[in-house]
Amino acid sequence: TRAQMVVFLCRLANGAPKGSRMAFTDVNEHAYYVNAVLWAVEAGITNGTGNGTTFSPNEPCTRAQMVTFLWRANGSKAASAAASFTDVASDAYYAPAVAWAAEQNVTGGVGNGLFSSDTTCTRAQIVSMLYRLR
Repeated sequence: TRAQMVVFLCRLANGAPKGSRMAFTDVNEHAYYVNAVLWAVEAGITNGTGNGTTFSPNEPCTRAQMVTFLWRANGSKAASAAASFTDVASDAYYAPAVAWAAEQNVTGGVGNGLFSSDTTCTRAQIVSMLYRLR
């Protein structure tokens, strides 16, 4: 889920939020992931979903969302070239993140020249990408 993804990133970074004001209406103040979401917002990793008032913590984390979170957590560095995945439009919000991740050998896609952006990112894929980055 999206909550699990930010928990992974927060733990990897030994992150801790500075504040405690939750802007998202769908994040319970007692949820196990609340500090990770607070940290992720402060770090510029997420600004929520839709109109920015929700985080959608229990929704599946797509491959596009995961690679974007990871890219932002690592400074949003530009890749030297666009990724060559046929299913990633150059104007997609996640295109710079995919290009960076491919250049860093964090991902090679799912095969046949595809990244599969809207597919749910499995825990195995998340752990593999995190491992390759570190």
